[in-house]
Amino acid sequence: MVIAFLTLGCKLNYAETSTYERGFKAAGLEVVPWQEKADVYLVNTCTVTGTSDAKSRNIVRKMHRINPDARIVVAGCSAELHRAEFEAIEGVVRVFGAHEKALVVPETLEIVTRLSEGTGPENASLRSAPPIASDGPLPLMMPRVAQFSGPVPSDKAVNQVFGAYSTGERTRSFLKVQDGCNNYCKYCTVPYARGESRNIPICECVRNARAIAAEGVKEIVLTGVNTGDFGRTTGESFLDLLKALVKVEGIERYRISSIEPNLITEEIVDWIASGTKFQPHFHIPLQTGSDTLLKAMGRRYDTAFFADRIAYIRSRMEGPGKPKVFFGIDTMVGLPGETEELFRETYDFIAGIRPAFIHVFPYSRRPGTPAAKMPGQVTERIKHERVLALEELCARLHEDFVRQNRGIRERVLFESKEKDGNMSGYTGNYIRIVRPYDEALVGRLTDIII
Repeated sequence: MVIAFLTLGCKLNYAETSTYERGFKAAGLEVVPWQEKADVYLVNTCTVTGTSDAKSRNIVRKMHRINPDARIVVAGCSAELHRAEFEAIEGVVRVFGAHEKALVVPETLEIVTRLSEGTGPENASLRSAPPIASDGPLPLMMPRVAQFSGPVPSDKAVNQVFGAYSTGERTRSFLKVQDGCNNYCKYCTVPYARGESRNIPICECVRNARAIAAEGVKEIVLTGVNTGDFGRTTGESFLDLLKALVKVEGIERYRISSIEPNLITEEIVDWIASGTKFQPHFHIPLQTGSDTLLKAMGRRYDTAFFADRIAYIRSRMEGPGKPKVFFGIDTMVGLPGETEELFRETYDFIAGIRPAFIHVFPYSRRPGTPAAKMPGQVTERIKHERVLALEELCARLHEDFVRQNRGIRERVLFESKEKDGNMSGYTGNYIRIVRPYDEALVGRLTDIII
């Protein structure tokens, strides 16, 4: 039997799909690219924007056109919030919500077995919920309705957490350490799609890191929905996790994929700056540089706090002959109530703190969220103009960042991909370096002068 996968959205989804894939390979299934004909397709969906939801559904329909006889399995965030819409698509035989991730491999293998034996039921009968396990029902995060309908009481949060990590690359792996979020920002559906904040125990994270090291991978990126909130369900701390992971032999570099500014404590910064495997690379969500909008959206900091955190990290980690710290920030334009004046506050604030990269995207109105009903909705045309303005600022800031690092000694982890006779890799502070391809350098940390 042949299976194909497609992952949409974040690196967390990518880590989860990779874990599913290892399970299917261990069961003897052949894996092919999703554009090819397969017996079973698995789509790990995304719901971060309305476009993501639409893309997830369109991909499912495209897979059905590739092979109308295939069984299609759908998982992920959009599947959680819009189960009925996916179940109605021809070819879909099973939709797994957020609380069912541990069931993806065994239940899909059951479908594969029935298919290979010619005893599989018709599509519709496979769409029902899984049978209740003998040790009791899994708590549901929210009702199974087609349309998202707003916050869910905390007693319906998903308590289980599905451990995952990515494989298949020779240089880096994404290690899931946390899932869910308790922030409930006014514009966001993620807490409803993934549940409340919970984490994998440190011992399991370390065990997964050792498995990654055994594959010869040298770099791990810690990932989660709200990564810095690690420890909420186990009584451990994020710093405890970092200290445990650096002891794993074979892993030479770590990065933190994303962390809220209010969760980067001075204690964490001081420890990283003391000389560890964690790189001078931080991805920190800003969302808006307007205090008015930060408060309206329920964010847990103001611009003064954000700027102070950036300044503190720089003061502890930068110095003569040292690389500059790479700061990537998430910024959303067109939030409800974002006037031209408030957008200018965001633009000027970002220009002042000088990040190395801006991940900028337009606000997407998500039905059921408080922001969707707020006055002052911004037109798509104005959102587009503001995206372009910040992207132009990003290009200049990144160019300045690279220039400031010229002449500094750094280490590059080169990747295996070859393009036009060249290979590339990233420094510890995430500057992409290109050089002529040399197989001997793949997966090795190499000293260079930027």
